Amino acid sequence: MKSLLEVIDQQVSSSILGGMEEQYEELERLGYIRIDRHTVQHAASITPEGQEFLYH
Repeated sequence: MKSLLEVIDQQVSSSILGGMEEQYEELERLGYIRIDRHTVQHAASITPEGQEFLYH
């Protein structure tokens, strides 16, 4: 999960990769990312809680 957070953190928003929806949804349940479902290609962005987890 940490490596996925690192990828999301390096981008302004990260398109959700096919087959990885469960991992993204788990990160969202933990409060580490937000998933924008209002676009054709759902995208994730890291939250302050995700930043805290990633860097501490």
